[in-house]
Formats: sequence, C-alpha cells, structure tokens
Amino acid sequence: MHNPIDTFWSLRLQDTAEALEKNNFEVFTAATAKEAQTLVIETILPRTGAKVLSWGGSMTFKDTGLYESLKDRDDLEIIDTYAKNLSKEDAYERRRQALLADLFFTGTNAITLDGKLVNLDMIGNRVGALTFGPTNVIVLSGRNKIVTDVDEAMYRIKNYVAPVNAMRLAKKTPCAKTSFCQECKSPDRICNTWTITEKSFPPKRIKVVLINEDMGF
Repeated sequence: MHNPIDTFWSLRLQDTAEALEKNNFEVFTAATAKEAQTLVIETILPRTGAKVLSWGGSMTFKDTGLYESLKDRDDLEIIDTYAKNLSKEDAYERRRQALLADLFFTGTNAITLDGKLVNLDMIGNRVGALTFGPTNVIVLSGRNKIVTDVDEAMYRIKNYVAPVNAMRLAKKTPCAKTSFCQECKSPDRICNTWTITEKSFPPKRIKVVLINEDMGF
C-alpha cells in the first residue's frame, strides 16, 4: 500500500516547486536524502562547472551526506567552514572567503507556498551568500520547512528553529531554557539578520533541492 503521508508531501512539494520556479529559482526534487546527494553530485554540481566550493551552517547539508562526500575532493578547491581546530579569527576569515566561492551550499529556515525563502541568521554569512557573492547557491530543504506564508515562516523560525538551534549550540539565551523567543538582548543571541528571498537573481542562480523527508529544524 502506498504511504499517504509521502503522497501528501509529494503533491505539496510539487506545488512548492512550481511556485519557486515562477520566482526564477531552479528547482529539483528528491524522494530521500540519499537521492538528493546523488542528484547534487551527479547532475547539479557538474552543470555549474564550479571549481571552488563552500557552505554555510546547515544540518540538512550534513545529513544528506554531501559534506562528507565533498570535503576531501582533490579535484575541487574546498573552503571548509566546518573544519575543526580553527582559531576564531581563521574561522571568520574562511566564512569571508566562502562568499566568493563558485558554489555555496546552505539550507533554509522556511519556504512559503508562494515560493519565497525566509531565513534568520546569527553571523550573516549564510544569508549573505544567499543574497550575493557565490556564482551559484544550492539550497537543500526538507519538506518540514514548507509553510503557508511569510508570517507563518517568521513565527516558526522565532519560536521553533531558533530555540532548537540555541539548544543545539548550547547558547545562553532565554529561548534555550523556555523554548519560546523572548526578544532577548543576550550576547549569545542567534537572531540578528532576516532575509526574505522573493526571487532568484540572476534567474536560476539559486537552486533549490526539495527533499520528501523531514530534514533539519
């Protein structure tokens, strides 16, 4: 018997893909995280002709297996912003260098049904790269990131995504204790820069891979 939940989300992803395409994003769909990894490695990456790769913080990027499959490629220049044992200064500089990569990988906090990407960042390197800099950007998103509109996206981010990430990163913020946004002034606050990406410019610069699984937060 077919899985009605997967069928439901297949239809929802199809609608979302069509909305994103109308907004000039290039869109791909994958049934599983493994399929998304294969799609990127075998199809999307070669098409871009990218020689220099980097990435922003994204649990989805890691959970697809793409980080492990790309980080040691000797035929590509990799700016690994996840590398361990970097000084704070070196880690920051790698994030700056990543803004001029040929191809930048990231996730997204939310995607609206009318085809907009909504994100909230601490440092700003992730949303900075999404907005301008890298020649191509690949956004990896699980089905759980799809929301009705920008208002729902912002509520989801402030009262679910941000608290969970604050907990994951062991930040000393009120939301890490209460699970609700307190509009805090904590030095550890991770909610600093909003972006709403209504369209991809140039067209197809931003490539969105929609995955029919719950991925990330």
